[in-house]
Amino acid sequence: MAEKVTPYKDSNLSKKEQVTKMFDAISKEYDGLNRVISFGIDVKWRNKVVEIVGKTNPDSILDIATGTGDLAINLAKTKASKIIGFDISEGMLDIGRKKIEKLQLNNTIEMVLGDSEKMPFEDNSYDAITVAFGVRNFENLEKGLSEIYRVLKTGGIFVVLETSIPTKTPFKQGYKFYAKFILPFIGKLFSKDKVAYQYLSDSAASFPYGQAFNNILHKIGFIAIENKPQTLGVASIYIAKK
Repeated sequence: MAEKVTPYKDSNLSKKEQVTKMFDAISKEYDGLNRVISFGIDVKWRNKVVEIVGKTNPDSILDIATGTGDLAINLAKTKASKIIGFDISEGMLDIGRKKIEKLQLNNTIEMVLGDSEKMPFEDNSYDAITVAFGVRNFENLEKGLSEIYRVLKTGGIFVVLETSIPTKTPFKQGYKFYAKFILPFIGKLFSKDKVAYQYLSDSAASFPYGQAFNNILHKIGFIAIENKPQTLGVASIYIAKK
């Protein structure tokens, strides 16, 4: 089992509460800093997720851990009639709502506050469910994935974009150096919350990526599972069905 990584190591709050506090604190700087940290490549990865989901012609999409809504907004390209952006941080959702209003997507996208491990949706509600850089923030990974399985329609598609660690030399060593030293340094320079980007680095390092995550998806009950490493393996797109 992966080590449980939390943002504030000396806090008595649960991981869920700590993650909420952290994302509320960094919500205003999150988008810009992410572009810098990923060199803008995260935009390309999200576009691939949209392409994969779009091929299934979904009418309803749930984007979990939507944050400021980047992926939910991009998913509007699928022509789905209903897209829900779901997140535990009101600070992040507030930024997302402003972007959605500016793009006049209010009739398509709704931002909803809630806990991904206990969602207020009925069984078999969505044609497609996506999570971008969010599953590693679940307090209980299997519980969160079970909830996703529950609200996904039979035959529906589940797509996850998450960080992973390159397996080939020298990319593996280069990634670990960047994640351990460079990413937290940039975060401390530009972020009000000095521990946030250390947490994002640590949680990425401890996440069960690749075949290990495939195995968890299989255990939950998902089928037709595949994962596609992106950009030398620094991220992966996982695809599964119910």
